[in-house]
Amino acid sequence: MAKFKTLDDLGDITGKVALVRVDLNLPMKDGSATDVTRVEAVKPTILELCERGAKVLLLAHYGRPKGQRHSTMSTSFVQGDVEKVLGKEIMFIPELKGPVVEQSIGILSDGDIGLLDNVRFWPGEEANDPEFAKGIATLGDFYVNDAFSAAHRAHATTEGLAHHLPAYAGRAMEAELKALDAALGRPEQPVAAVVGGAKVSTKLDVLENLVGRVQHLIIGGGMANTFLAARGVDVGKSLCEHDLTDTANRIMDQADHAGCTVHLPYDVVVAKEFAANPPSMRTCNVHEVASDEMILDVGPQAVEALGDVLKTCRTLVWNGPLGAFETEPFDTATVALAKTAAALTQDGSLTSVAGGGDTVAALAHAGVKDDFTFVSTAGGAFLEWMEGKDLPGVAALKA
Repeated sequence: MAKFKTLDDLGDITGKVALVRVDLNLPMKDGSATDVTRVEAVKPTILELCERGAKVLLLAHYGRPKGQRHSTMSTSFVQGDVEKVLGKEIMFIPELKGPVVEQSIGILSDGDIGLLDNVRFWPGEEANDPEFAKGIATLGDFYVNDAFSAAHRAHATTEGLAHHLPAYAGRAMEAELKALDAALGRPEQPVAAVVGGAKVSTKLDVLENLVGRVQHLIIGGGMANTFLAARGVDVGKSLCEHDLTDTANRIMDQADHAGCTVHLPYDVVVAKEFAANPPSMRTCNVHEVASDEMILDVGPQAVEALGDVLKTCRTLVWNGPLGAFETEPFDTATVALAKTAAALTQDGSLTSVAGGGDTVAALAHAGVKDDFTFVSTAGGAFLEWMEGKDLPGVAALKA
């Protein structure tokens, strides 16, 4: 793994101003956050800097204001939720740079926290304007990035600041980078990857990157139907991108050349309508799907076989569910395989790293989110990492 400076590399920071990029883009309802996972993730970094005597200025975005001020998208809306998680009062500063911020820094005592307004209110943020980044940098003594979820964006506060100040990875960023390195950077082999989701078209780059890096590629969700169709299986009314069957065949050929085994379900759960517990639901061989049926989950025999595959592996990367897990009982395969992976992880025989919104929800639904080695809450950044891309916010931190 590339060398990154972390908080361990900081010397005495008493009285110094830390510019800390965090992700506070929280889901809100009736004026309060419905999920504070992102705040809990950055809590160790913030409190450590406070305890070491720094003045902490939090930089965050909220929503998509597109370079204009919107009263409904101010970071002041999440201030109360952040204070509750941190157990500390925060000074809200309604600007990003200039005299107001400078005066506020003067008021803050060592160990205090200031929350600046939505960085995306200023067009220089998303444009990654060097002069804009330089102006923000004059406020601080060093920069800490603890927002991996925004690291795929080359913005002023996610990438630009690292070129103007000594830059460090926060504790959450550090944990994420170590986990990702263990999963695909320098993994223990054999490596398995579970890739699910509705459409192949959204994960082409992921699949093409993984076939050269893992020994087992498990394909689930609607994506699997496109691969089955490519192999000549009649998938009935199932969600399927028939125009991508040639692409699916190309990926399977690439896998063969790379020594990667592609696993597709050979028994499936089908129904004539997509609804909870439909009367038409049945389990059958993939070659027995009727023209008026749709595949909605992986069958029990295939799930058992996939569990046996995981038992032979040392590393697992997971992105996407195996079936339509939001609707019971089409969550059965995802839950069963997730529990197998969790048990192997807890036994110490498997390093398991998962990420993506649907994946986190599926693992939480299965009750095993805390049993995986690492679960990333980053969506786009995690996906781009799986595609093998260099993330701007991470690259800027390299020592």
